[in-house]
Amino acid sequence: MSDRKYLYTERAHYMCPNMHFGIVAEIGAEFDANRIIESIGVLKSAHPLMRSLIAEEQGSCRIYYEEQSELEIPVMIKKADDNWQTDYEAISSAGWNVHKEALLKVFAYPSGSGTRVLFITHHLLCDGRGLLQLVQEFADHYADGVEPHPVDEKLMESLDDLPSGSDLGFISKVLIREANKKWRKEGHKVSYDEYLEFERDHDSKQDIKREIKNTDEEELDTLLDLCRENGVSLNDYLVARMMIDEGTDKVVIASDIRNKIKNYKNGALGNYATAFGVVVKKKSSEIIELAKAVDHEVRSIKSKPGKEMLVLSCYFNMDPELLDAIAISTLGSFESKAGRFVGSKMFGYKNRNGHCITNLGRTESSVIREGVFIPPASPANRKAWGVLTINKKMRICSIHSM
Repeated sequence: MSDRKYLYTERAHYMCPNMHFGIVAEIGAEFDANRIIESIGVLKSAHPLMRSLIAEEQGSCRIYYEEQSELEIPVMIKKADDNWQTDYEAISSAGWNVHKEALLKVFAYPSGSGTRVLFITHHLLCDGRGLLQLVQEFADHYADGVEPHPVDEKLMESLDDLPSGSDLGFISKVLIREANKKWRKEGHKVSYDEYLEFERDHDSKQDIKREIKNTDEEELDTLLDLCRENGVSLNDYLVARMMIDEGTDKVVIASDIRNKIKNYKNGALGNYATAFGVVVKKKSSEIIELAKAVDHEVRSIKSKPGKEMLVLSCYFNMDPELLDAIAISTLGSFESKAGRFVGSKMFGYKNRNGHCITNLGRTESSVIREGVFIPPASPANRKAWGVLTINKKMRICSIHSM
């Protein structure tokens, strides 16, 4: 069927553990369980990917989003004193069968005179900015009856959808070509049932610590003034802070590319982000000096599509079934030299010593009082920060894989 939405770059999230993340938000509207369920239904009607499961195409290696006419988004109505972090942890430890479970799960709690919601999504539904948009759409409908604008998602399907010059350089192409050749020579593949068994075992051994740091308006204004005076962004400052705190010279940052790709439709769910490593070799304990070096490096990478889009280009060049085998052959018992090579040398799954920041930026809302972004606990990372600023309240959720 020509109208099927296939997984391309999303394929990297298909058979990889911990590919979920969340946003918890405080909404200034009286708690109403029926209204919450109604608003989730309205969102589902507006977004095809929300009413889809993942299916495998018979007779091929292709995977696609299959719309389900009767799919229910699970909405768990909780008590005011229930702990959202406990609920998030329960979802994290249970695994996520994307063939049978909706790609979004929602918890709702009475909260003083308002409502607290926890949205947990699988990365196959959207990226961080997409989830923030979804929470905003929910809040606007729940509080004020604002209908979301229906949009038919168009996902990235090939290198042609990326900016000109995004394809891999010669050496990277050779490495991936050789990995693809080794994979095909091995002559086997990972079944989804095999992956789910690995995921359950992997999740049962996880030890992930989460902490939230609150920065309110006065402190944030001081920080923003400091950044402006020195010609750096708040994100540059945060990357430098992580480098100093963690004693590392490399931090991977997520980058929104909605305004750089050809087929993004405004308001669509899906993945429209890339990630790249910022490396600053010079040692400095002076945070502004380091932030300036970070700023220089980020500008340099963003000016070269081949560097900014490197990870997406890798996905497009790699055999899809090799992508499926990377996590299980590096972290589990599936035997694949090709998968283990890519997982260890290119994706960092073996050492799990990476550091990552995803900053969803600053937004103002008349209905959302504040929010926390819980980043994915990628198998590549030892420490990750999720940053979200709503109404001048910045929250950093730090996750540490012990």
